[in-house]
Amino acid sequence: MSDHSEAPVTPVEAYEPPYYVAVFTTVRTQDQSGYSETNARMEDLVKDVPGFLGMDHAQTPGGLGITVGYFRDADALTEWRNNAEHRAAQKRGQAEWYQSYTLHVAKVERSQGFTRG
Repeated sequence: MSDHSEAPVTPVEAYEPPYYVAVFTTVRTQDQSGYSETNARMEDLVKDVPGFLGMDHAQTPGGLGITVGYFRDADALTEWRNNAEHRAAQKRGQAEWYQSYTLHVAKVERSQGFTRG
């Protein structure tokens, strides 16, 4: 995950369901050589997927990272999953950057939001 400290902290908006989420939870290894550059490239690349709605990130001080990607439909999520550059980054992540990870994909049936005015 990249450092988003300069960007305003706001969650991805609540979209009209149904849509899909991919929840990627990680624990990283000590050696993160090349991770930041690859992560930044993936963040740029996913924005070109038709149906990509946005992404939220969180990182705990203990090292647990969570990235949630939001996609309008299953086709958008499949396009991202099958992207050749993304596939290469996944393989490198397994080989170098992740101690462990889980991926959960779900169809959102209810969504709401709140912003203090």
